[in-house]
Amino acid sequence: MTALTDNMWNMKPNIPLAKQLAKRDVPALVYDAVNLEGVAMTLPEVQTILDGITVGGHRISDQNMAINQARAWALIFGLVDQGEFQFNKETALKIHNIAGKEEEALEWGKFRSGYVSITGSEHEPPAPDELDDKWLEVESQVNSESDVYDQAITAFLQMARAQFFWDVNKRTGRFMMNGILLANGFPIINVQAKRQQEFNTLMLDFYSSNDMTHMNKFLRSCLDEKIIRNFKLDLKIG
Repeated sequence: MTALTDNMWNMKPNIPLAKQLAKRDVPALVYDAVNLEGVAMTLPEVQTILDGITVGGHRISDQNMAINQARAWALIFGLVDQGEFQFNKETALKIHNIAGKEEEALEWGKFRSGYVSITGSEHEPPAPDELDDKWLEVESQVNSESDVYDQAITAFLQMARAQFFWDVNKRTGRFMMNGILLANGFPIINVQAKRQQEFNTLMLDFYSSNDMTHMNKFLRSCLDEKIIRNFKLDLKIG
């Protein structure tokens, strides 16, 4: 067992702290998310866009992606504040309706109505008429996990593999993953842009095998050790 995993076992859930730390990092979270999607933006550019100022040299759709990411985070924070975040289809559709709006997705806020493929993988996602049943299967799989990080990671991975939407599947899945963590009072998982190649390689392996072991280990390694130490201290917020 690694030192990081050892620390995770001893974390004390703290919803206000988890939310405060995530809110503080929204510009960095957006920066990493858009760069993982192949949109090369600097952190200062992201911060400027989130302040409502257009940045030259970037497509409007790319800037919308950044804005939509921040708006989706705001939705999650609001649901957590109200004690209303749940891993269900309704929440996923609400998040996708924001995160996927006016991007490459043919539709947003609803499951796809056609067939899709995953670039670089021979895995075939379910047919559109199978998606509702597949969602219930994923819900059951998530709920069967006893560890909150296993629940959250399973949610992301199985959503990404099923490709419930025309596009913005991984981003929506990561929002659902982190919503689960925040609602339970634990630190979020952020995949940094500098780990893009590792992330993409492991995801392709996962799509083919449906074995979550290596991606689970990778995503846990994305947790910030300094943040975990805060949770071990059981800090009081407010």
